Amino acid sequence: SSPPSSQFKATFQESYQVYKRYQMVIHKDPPDKPTINQVRLVPVSFEDPQFKSSFNQSATLFAKYQMSVHKDTPSDCGENEFTRFLCDSPLEAEHAPNGPECGYGSFHQQYWLDGKIIAVGVIDILPYCVSSVYLYYDPDFSFLSLGVYSALR
Repeated sequence: SSPPSSQFKATFQESYQVYKRYQMVIHKDPPDKPTINQVRLVPVSFEDPQFKSSFNQSATLFAKYQMSVHKDTPSDCGENEFTRFLCDSPLEAEHAPNGPECGYGSFHQQYWLDGKIIAVGVIDILPYCVSSVYLYYDPDFSFLSLGVYSALR
């Protein structure tokens, strides 16, 4: 599988579906459990189903982080402040033919553990760079140095 052979590539989706079904039946994983690496790159768009379904969890985590790490008051880090600060982007999503599979635009790179978001890296993917806008994480997991991990990733 490394580097991926043509046979590996040709059977990957089918193999993944068998693995996913096994995990759901035997281990009772939810069907939308994050992939093996536990990281989701989600476009910042209220039209995107993954973004919409994780919005409340992301906003709650943002508030927990801001209050714990930056000592913000609850009114300083509500859903409106979260949306204004980390969801309203001037970038337009674009899928260029020679660009990355995810396209260009603003994204929330979500780090999941046991079905919960424990960190979010807000990034802009542009034709000649990736810009790290902000990172917030669950302070209960500060021992994992998620900011360093995210920067290296």
